[in-house]
Amino acid sequence: MTRVIDMEIGLPSSEANPALERVAHGRPGTPFAQPLPRPEGYGFDNYNRVFRTRGRPQPQAQPADDGGLDRLVQDMDRAGIRCGLLVGAENGATGRIHARHPGRFLTFVTFDPGDGMRAVREFERLVREEGANGLRLSALYNGVPANDRRYYPLYAKAVELDVPVRIYTAMNYANDRPYDLGHPRHLDDVAIDFPELRIVAGLAGWPWVNEMVGLLRRHPNLYVDTAAHHPRYFAQPGSGWEMFMQYGNTLLQDKVMTGLSRYLLGASFEELIAEYRKLPLKERVIEKWLYGNAAEFLRL
Repeated sequence: MTRVIDMEIGLPSSEANPALERVAHGRPGTPFAQPLPRPEGYGFDNYNRVFRTRGRPQPQAQPADDGGLDRLVQDMDRAGIRCGLLVGAENGATGRIHARHPGRFLTFVTFDPGDGMRAVREFERLVREEGANGLRLSALYNGVPANDRRYYPLYAKAVELDVPVRIYTAMNYANDRPYDLGHPRHLDDVAIDFPELRIVAGLAGWPWVNEMVGLLRRHPNLYVDTAAHHPRYFAQPGSGWEMFMQYGNTLLQDKVMTGLSRYLLGASFEELIAEYRKLPLKERVIEKWLYGNAAEFLRL
């Protein structure tokens, strides 16, 4: 059976706190106490317009009784997924998740960069006491690019704790904030200033794929995952992924990790894994993408 480490598994709805999504998908930055209603289709609502295209599979609606993490683990077992990075969980759920399903999920915690040393101390506690596996940053939600110095104490602590950081790296379609908050260029400063920090560029940097490839060649501890992109498009001519596929099959074959994002893409684990296996990659390379590179990067 195929072995897989999934770098983006969505938290089942039954396990999620709806208030977190409302805040994350709201106004970027610090909210005003008395905001006016926003225009229709503005902000994150614009994703519904951009991705409402003919023939595109829609994200699977999760039923109220989705079986939670127990059923998710059963689905992972059927697909040969050893473990996965769970996105959407609260920091405070870290210890509980690991206690319920030891070794099956990776939890990367997230913080407000304005919390300073309070965030650093809580980050250390979550790693040492609750089993958190790393740090996650997303300028998409807070509007603060990854090279902002307010993150630097957290990066230093990640190096000290020897845990990785996953940084949102891609264009966004929320049209109430800059489109390039996740540009790969922001990673260059971080990798220069923290050469020991293990960084994974989540979502692979599209449409700045050529720059992403250049930075992966430039920085030894910078890796990338394919989350949020359907594998069928990687090998499609004109999709913009040509250099990623060329280098991902050759010089950068040890730096690409797979994020299946099954809820987002509206497909099962098995269907997505089969799509990856159809890509024009050497057999040993696809095994690295699906499992080996993540096992190495995460020190599993």
